[in-house]
Amino acid sequence: MMGIPTASLVIGIASSPDERRQLAQLLAGNAAFLIVSSVSQAREFLGMPQTPRTTASPPTEAAVTETAIAAPVEDVNAPPHSGLSVDSDRRVLRWRDREIELTPLEHDFLRCLVGTPGQIWTYERLHLKVWGNVHLGRGSDMHSVVRRVRRKLAWLNATATIHAVRGVGFRLAPS
Repeated sequence: MMGIPTASLVIGIASSPDERRQLAQLLAGNAAFLIVSSVSQAREFLGMPQTPRTTASPPTEAAVTETAIAAPVEDVNAPPHSGLSVDSDRRVLRWRDREIELTPLEHDFLRCLVGTPGQIWTYERLHLKVWGNVHLGRGSDMHSVVRRVRRKLAWLNATATIHAVRGVGFRLAPS
């Protein structure tokens, strides 16, 4: 007796358009695939709840990762950056009397750093907050945003800069 053929669906998650194109090329031989930009989009497509389950099963790797990155790392010596603010209604970065427009990613990234000056934001935590997905170890998308934001801070002549904390993440610090 022949079994019923099963169809398979491959779901790929990639945060940037370039990564999604690469993934599409890799998966081109499969019958069906879906590429989304975040875990929440995949959950939405599958009709899965967005909140973690409350069963007594052992924690998943994602749950462990989220728990590990939830606690902020603070630099107690970092002074606040008065005069630097993010206007979310207009999506602009303001330094004293100057302003510059921000892309959605730049805006979300800066909201994290400006809202907690001196606090070190891990790559994992930033990826969850800004991109809505888990950091996969490649940081090119994040470093691109950091480069653009640093240029905008320089254009504003702001006395704050984004410092990379090697192997950990980023923080807003005085220049």
